[in-house]
Amino acid sequence: MWRIDFSARAEKFLKQNRISKEDIFESLSLAIKKFQGEKVNIDIKRMKGKWEKFYRIRKGEMRIIANFDFDNSSIFVDVIDWRGRAYK
Repeated sequence: MWRIDFSARAEKFLKQNRISKEDIFESLSLAIKKFQGEKVNIDIKRMKGKWEKFYRIRKGEMRIIANFDFDNSSIFVDVIDWRGRAYK
């Protein structure tokens, strides 16, 4: 079982845009399956620069930027935002 934590910025985005956490959980679950070697349809990419230890998950126009800690089975979702604003 994975523990998932959200930053204040991510929580604020979810509340303002009325997006359910279940939608985010679904994307994170697919990402975990992809890391485990399953063939799933998800657009995930390791980031560079100041986001070096994070992964970007693309879900339509929305971006989820999260850090996966495989040793402790935890995920920290730092940013959930629309495409143009997620990386700022």
